[in-house]
Amino acid sequence: MSGGLARATVFGINDGLVSNVSLILGFASAGADAGYVRLAGIAGAVAGAISMAAGEWVSISSQNDLIRRELDLELTELRENTEHETEELAAMYESHGMEVDSAATAAAEVMRIPENALAVHAREELGVDPGSLPSANLAAILSLIAFAFGALMPIVPWYLGSGTGAGVASLAIGIVAAAVVGAIVGRYANRSVPWSAVRQALIVVVACAVTWGIGRLVGVNLT
Repeated sequence: MSGGLARATVFGINDGLVSNVSLILGFASAGADAGYVRLAGIAGAVAGAISMAAGEWVSISSQNDLIRRELDLELTELRENTEHETEELAAMYESHGMEVDSAATAAAEVMRIPENALAVHAREELGVDPGSLPSANLAAILSLIAFAFGALMPIVPWYLGSGTGAGVASLAIGIVAAAVVGAIVGRYANRSVPWSAVRQALIVVVACAVTWGIGRLVGVNLT
């Protein structure tokens, strides 16, 4: 899985978890019945998952369109300005430690086929591999599934119970799951795993505290 798709999956779970456990506890603190809390949780999971998927699709599609435009312009330059592009490619090889004559020879060989030269220029100048652009459709699907998975976890206690017990269970699920996600992010980002886990857990606690307080305030004013 490419970095972009892995990001969409991990952050999809995290976003679904944080947003929905906060929503659920906000409704619970307002005194809503368990049925309303479940309805709010399901609605939040579905709406959030669709929004997340749509946003990811638009983001990656737009990014890919911009990259393809840059690649088309670069390919045109390779075909119409061959001599200059060959010199530029040779300079790239020299910057990587090749001798001047070897770099010139290698650049001339690569430039015989503009499409091959395009891949080299794209990696060096744009930092992308033309053959490995992320799939917007796959990213959208992964985001939808990941968000829904994260968002549905804190709803489970409300199908098994209600009241304070279900609220505490939802919060516990949110904190533990967020800590696991944080640890995974920290592990792959080569950062402190304990701190990454604690940071994500704190985000859940703060978000839930805010929505809990809003729920209490709104619930008192409506009764």
